[in-house]
Amino acid sequence: MEVTIVGAGLVGCLLACYLARRGHHVTLYERRPDPRDRGPDRGRSINLAISQRGIDALRRLGLDGKVLHAALPMAGRMMHAPDGALTFQPYSADRSHAINSIGRADLNRELLEAATAQPGVEVRFGCRLTGLDERTGRLRFESGEEVDAGVVIGADGAYSAVRARLQQLPGVSFSQEYLDYGYKELTIPARNGEFVMDPGALHIWPRGRSMMIALPNPDRSFTCTLFWPHDTLAALDTPQRIRAYFAEHYPDAFGLMPGLVPDYQGNPVGHLVTMRCSPWHAGVGNAVVGLVGDAAHAIVPFYGQGANCGFEDCVELDRCLDEAGDDFPRALELFERRKADTDVIARLALDNFVEMRDKVGSRLFLAGKRLEHALERVLPGYVSRYELVSFSTTPYSQVERRVTWQRRAVVAAGAALVALAFAARRSRGLVRTPEAD
Repeated sequence: MEVTIVGAGLVGCLLACYLARRGHHVTLYERRPDPRDRGPDRGRSINLAISQRGIDALRRLGLDGKVLHAALPMAGRMMHAPDGALTFQPYSADRSHAINSIGRADLNRELLEAATAQPGVEVRFGCRLTGLDERTGRLRFESGEEVDAGVVIGADGAYSAVRARLQQLPGVSFSQEYLDYGYKELTIPARNGEFVMDPGALHIWPRGRSMMIALPNPDRSFTCTLFWPHDTLAALDTPQRIRAYFAEHYPDAFGLMPGLVPDYQGNPVGHLVTMRCSPWHAGVGNAVVGLVGDAAHAIVPFYGQGANCGFEDCVELDRCLDEAGDDFPRALELFERRKADTDVIARLALDNFVEMRDKVGSRLFLAGKRLEHALERVLPGYVSRYELVSFSTTPYSQVERRVTWQRRAVVAAGAALVALAFAARRSRGLVRTPEAD
C-alpha cells in the first residue's frame, strides 16, 4: 500500500517506521526544511518527558536504547519556594521510576534517521499542504505540485492542515480551548561545565497563578519554560522590569540566568490549547484520510504526555491494522476507539496544571503524597494515578476507574479496621454503651 503522511515530526516519523515494518511504501511531506540541516527554532525546543508509553512504542521498533541514551532520567519534582527552600517529591514510593528529559529537536532527528533508514520510506521537506480532496486523495502544495494518494494520514500537529479540511465535512465536530496562558523558553547554562542544579529532578517554581519549570540537558544546561498569564508576560517590557520580576519571584534562578533579558525579549510566546475532533477519519470516495497525534487530539503539556500519547497512537493504529488485515479504512475506523483514552488524558493534563502551579508547594498536598506512597508500600496492587499514567501502559480511560476503585477499597478497609477496633475495645469492657448506663 502507498501511504502518505503529512507531517514529519515526532509522530509522523514514528508512524512511518511502523508502516514500513508492515511492508508499506510511505511518503512523508513536511512543510519545514530538514531539521537535520539546521538547529531548532529559537525558543521552541521545549524538552519532552518521555515515560513508559513512549518507551514502549520505541521499544517495539528497537529504538528505545538509542533514544534513551541521550535522555536524562528525572526521578521526581524539585519544588523551589520563594525563599529558595527546596523540597523533593519522588514520582514513586521506592524512587525506582523516572521520566526522561530529551530535547524535541534531538528526538525528531533520531526518528527521522530511523524512518529514512527503512526501505520504502521517502521524506520530502519544504512541502506545505494547501489543499486536500478527501474523495480522490489529491493533495496540493504551496509550490503548485499535486500528488494523488489512496491513504492520507495527518500527523501535522495541533494546527493540522489535514484536519482543517476534515472540519469542513458534514458530521465532523471540532473544538479548541485556549488557556489564558502563554509559554516562553529560557535557559540556565552550565557553570564550569557542570550542572548548577540537581539534574535528576524536574524543577518547578510554583507561584500560584503561574510557574516556571526546568529540565536538564546533556550539555549540562537546563531548558526552562515559563507558564504565565498573557498579561504578565506582556507586562515585562523592559530589561529593568524583567530583572526586577525575576529577582523577586525566582531569586534562586535569577542568578543562574546570565542570558535572561535577551532570552526573554527574543524568544516567542507560545499558546496552550486543547483540541478535540470527531471523527478522526473520512472515507467518502476512493481515498481514506485519517488523523493521529496532536492533529487528532492536541493537549496541554502539564502531564508530560503529549509525545507519549502520540507515540501510543502509533502502537494502537498498528494494532488496528493487525485486526483489520491491513485494510486502512477499517483500521482507521477501529482506531476511533482511542478517543475514549485521549479525552481522559486531555482532562488530566488540564487538572495537573492546577496541581503544579498551585498545590505542589503546599504542606497538605505533600502530606497527601506521602500518604499515597505509604499506601503503595503496604498495599499490594495499589498504584497512584501519576504512576498509572506515566509508568504503565494502562489505557488512560481505565486509569480513572482504577483510581476510584482503589480509593473506595481503602476507605472500606479503613472503616472495617475502625469497626474491628471498636468491637475489640467493647468486648474488653473499654467502651460504655447506652444500655450499661
